[in-house]
Amino acid sequence: MTTRGTYETRDLQGGETRSDKPTGSVERGAATLVIKGVTAQIWENYGEYYLDEVVAGKVYAQAEEAVQRRAEVEILRYAA
Repeated sequence: MTTRGTYETRDLQGGETRSDKPTGSVERGAATLVIKGVTAQIWENYGEYYLDEVVAGKVYAQAEEAVQRRAEVEILRYAA
């Protein structure tokens, strides 16, 4: 996992988190979706992003929609 822009599940323990709205990417099939301003928690110690279940569900739904449209690359702004 890169330190910026890739949303994955990871077990990070300890350290402080802060709220931020980073830009990240999701690859789904042949589609790459870049989403700006996603609501996330960022671990200060690791620089890794954490998305809660609701936000992650919306991001993955947007990625699935891009696949259905047969998009190769899309850049979107996250809308809560």
